[in-house]
Amino acid sequence: MVLGTSSGVGKSLVTAGLCRLLRRRGEQPVPFKGQNMSLNGYVDEDGGEMAYAQAMQAWAAGLTPCAAMNPVLLKPQGDGSSEVIHLGRSAGVSRAEDYYRDWFRPGWLAIRRGLDVCRKQQGRLVLEGAGSPVEVNLQARDLTNLRLAQFLRARCVLVADIERGGVFAQIIGTLQLLRPVERSLMAGLLINRFRGQRSLFDEGRVWLEQRTGLPVLGVLPWLGERFPPEDSLDLLERQARKPRAELRLAVLRLPSISNFSDMDPLAAEATVQLDWLLPTDTVDQYDAVLLPGSKQTMADLKAMQAARMDERLQRYVAAGGAVLAICGGLQMLGQRLHDPRGLEAETPGDMGGLGLLPLVTTFEPGKVQRQWTATTTWPQPGQPCTGFELHHGRTTAPIHGAQSLYTQPGLGWVSPCGRVVGTYLHGCLEAGPWRRHWLNRLRSRRGLPPLPTAVPHHAAQRDRLLDRLADALAEDVNLEPLLHESSCPHPQPLSRFPCAGMMGIPYPLRWAPPG
Repeated sequence: MVLGTSSGVGKSLVTAGLCRLLRRRGEQPVPFKGQNMSLNGYVDEDGGEMAYAQAMQAWAAGLTPCAAMNPVLLKPQGDGSSEVIHLGRSAGVSRAEDYYRDWFRPGWLAIRRGLDVCRKQQGRLVLEGAGSPVEVNLQARDLTNLRLAQFLRARCVLVADIERGGVFAQIIGTLQLLRPVERSLMAGLLINRFRGQRSLFDEGRVWLEQRTGLPVLGVLPWLGERFPPEDSLDLLERQARKPRAELRLAVLRLPSISNFSDMDPLAAEATVQLDWLLPTDTVDQYDAVLLPGSKQTMADLKAMQAARMDERLQRYVAAGGAVLAICGGLQMLGQRLHDPRGLEAETPGDMGGLGLLPLVTTFEPGKVQRQWTATTTWPQPGQPCTGFELHHGRTTAPIHGAQSLYTQPGLGWVSPCGRVVGTYLHGCLEAGPWRRHWLNRLRSRRGLPPLPTAVPHHAAQRDRLLDRLADALAEDVNLEPLLHESSCPHPQPLSRFPCAGMMGIPYPLRWAPPG
């Protein structure tokens, strides 16, 4: 199990790298995260919804992603509540203050069922924790960290991010808040995102090992490329500058932005500078503006209107600008959005859209969750695009004025001028030829030569990044304490950690719901 001293320390990446490395060694790793909170989603082959991070870990392990690998998914809605997804399907909505009271037992049951499915893979479970495992006010009902580690007797590695600073306090503080039974599961420490000469950390490594009695399994370097973050708060950190970029594209960072990994193929283009903008920013200087998915489409549209981004976008398009919108962004492009049952807000209602495509969206109960292999009609007919739908709302084009983007109706539309494009297909930009054809239209307007269009699917580049991550783990990390139970250290006496066991957090080693 990969635990972290806090959110954002690199647990997802380390877990993915471990999966790829174990796969290389001839094992079958099986990734599993009992509970995740993320708006970066994926839909499996059976239409089950899961976090994108666990899909990425499945690809690293050579497996087809399955919602059982992430049996509990929480999707924040921006009002102190979250949609609760159990085993790929929406189970309801919970306010934060009610979650641990109302959803603990159903959540643990979903986790047990997910484990049953994953165990059928006949491999080694590689578990990822969530946030910090020692949030003492929540620890008694934490579903996915120490309870799960104890239930499975997992050998745990604690990851700390040295880039954030305070790495010694992160580690010592976390270990001090563990109970002895939890402390006995700790197999080692891992320092992540180290910059510079690693010998400079030798003294710190020795100090940690002497102070904790745990081995520092490795010091991972800063790898440069970043995988999709779990939290949209990390998006601004991903704005790598490309001095030689020929196109500048803007992505609107909406308040409830979702599925921001859709933009990764563009960020990976060497000739593209991708900037994440707030609704208050200007867009006139960009070659195209991208509207990503949204968990709360109407609320995000209202935020754009309050910042007058809607007016700026309309002027931008009228002046010749290009817009590409995905899912919730597509819904915003239309003329009207209807919410007759109050699914998007507390009360029923409707509102005007951006008016950039002649579309009408009506929000209805039930969520569309399915994978697609669609065939494009524009800009190059006959191009295959694979991806998935994940949305509330049905969109129609009741009047003429927009061409279907695919031979399959209802998936996407493009304006007659070809400068405004909207699609429901998450992952459409991963199709190399289609992405390059769209970029070449932008390049032509700038007088730039076209890029080659015979390029592979973005999955090939994702695989190279996973290989690079596995290479770093193989070179810099000693995995033996994780792979062999006899290598696990003995628990330190409680006196070494005077805060351990504070608050008298009571829960049994192996707990199961009634029945």
